[in-house]
Amino acid sequence: MPKLQAAQIPVTPFQQNCALIWDAESLRGTVIDPGGDVPRILAAIAKAGVAVENILLTHGHLDHAGGADALRAALTAQQGAPVQVEGPHEADAFLLAGIAAQSRQYGIEGLENATPDRFLAEGESVSIAGQPFGVLHCPGHAPGHVVFVNQALGFAVVGDVLFRGSIGRTDFPYGDHEALIQAIVTKLLPLGDEMRFLCGHGPGGTFGEERRGNPFLPR
Repeated sequence: MPKLQAAQIPVTPFQQNCALIWDAESLRGTVIDPGGDVPRILAAIAKAGVAVENILLTHGHLDHAGGADALRAALTAQQGAPVQVEGPHEADAFLLAGIAAQSRQYGIEGLENATPDRFLAEGESVSIAGQPFGVLHCPGHAPGHVVFVNQALGFAVVGDVLFRGSIGRTDFPYGDHEALIQAIVTKLLPLGDEMRFLCGHGPGGTFGEERRGNPFLPR
C-alpha cells in the first residue's frame, strides 16, 4: 500500500483546512482547497519537499478556492510544468466567478476568482498523490460540492459536507439541507464505518463515529 502523508494548512480568517497530501516514497503530491494564504501553502510544500501534480477543489466557496489560480501560477513557474486545477462540479461555477467580489465584502485581501482546467462529475476519477480517488457529487452545502474517495485506502476528503459532530451549513440561498443529508446517508456512510475522512474545518474522523454520534444525522 502507498504511504500517503497529509498536512492540514489552515488558511484565511475562516481557518479552512487546505490539505497537502503526498506519497512519502515518490514525493508526488496534491493540494486540495487552497482557499488563500498562498505563501503559507508554498512554504508547506517546500518543507515537505513535494512536487505538486494537481490542485483539487471540493466546492466554490472563497475560503476553499480563493487561492487556486495564484497557487497554480506559482507552482507552474516553480516546477516548470503545468499544474492543473480540477473541480468542483460545474454547478459551482457561479461561486468561483464571485470569489473576488465576495472577499471584498468580507474585507479579505488577495483572493481571486477561480478558473478550473476541468470540472468534475460523479463517477469520474482524480489523482491524489498518484492514487486514484473516485468523485462523488454531494450537493447541499454548495450545489457543486464533490467528495474524493479511495475505498482501498479507506480514506476520503469531504470538504464541508461532513464534520466531526456536525455537517455543512445550508442556510445559503442555494443551500439544500435535505440534499446534504441525503448525500451523507446514501453516498458517504455506506462506504463503511472504518472510512477515515479529512474535512474543511476542524479535525477529521471516521464515518462510523459520525454515523453513531453525529446529532445532525438521522438514526
